[in-house]
Amino acid sequence: MAFNDDSFIREVNEELRSDQLRFVWRRFGRLIIAGAVLIVLGTAAYSGYRYWSGNQAGSGGDQFLAALTLADQGKTDDALAALTNIEKTGPGSYPLLARLRAATLQAQKGDKAGAIAVFSAVGKQTDIPAVVRNAARLRAAYLLVETGTYDQVAAEVQELAVPADAFRHSARDVLGLAAYKAGDFAKARQWFQAIVDDPQSPRNVANRAQMMLDLITATGKAPVAKG
Repeated sequence: MAFNDDSFIREVNEELRSDQLRFVWRRFGRLIIAGAVLIVLGTAAYSGYRYWSGNQAGSGGDQFLAALTLADQGKTDDALAALTNIEKTGPGSYPLLARLRAATLQAQKGDKAGAIAVFSAVGKQTDIPAVVRNAARLRAAYLLVETGTYDQVAAEVQELAVPADAFRHSARDVLGLAAYKAGDFAKARQWFQAIVDDPQSPRNVANRAQMMLDLITATGKAPVAKG
């Protein structure tokens, strides 16, 4: 089912008005993270495709597409085996793309620790385009919101949350989610407010940030900034 930002936000607002605040994160936390991940993947997809298409070689493309087809058909183990083979023997950029897709499948199978390790490692590679590195770091960070600490999330992406970085919106978003989950509502407010105050923030990211600000305000656990 597609993730509908506007209807999702309306539903959360209804929860706020009906005094069921304590259940909001329990009910919607995974969907909030899922929606944010879709933004990261969408942002990286075009750049990833350009990187891939610029490095095509021989039958590598056919092998990679065959592995993706297996994944789409729900044949996860077969897809992982095919991707592992491409990682070892594929030409050009296909080993890297196979590694990233395999990590996503690992996470879907429940091996989030293994997936985080892969995404984090790719994020440290200096011989690949920065956009691919940073997308991998963000993917690791979003998985860490569920399984790790705020400091672990910050170690992956805090340096991306600066005004000049193209990934700043997603970096601030994942940092805000990690702070919220850790119970540091003041820090969460700072990150979400930075998104709202940035005129270049994508609409869906800004809407979700405002929703989280409303949620924090409703708890009364973080002071509203005065200015």
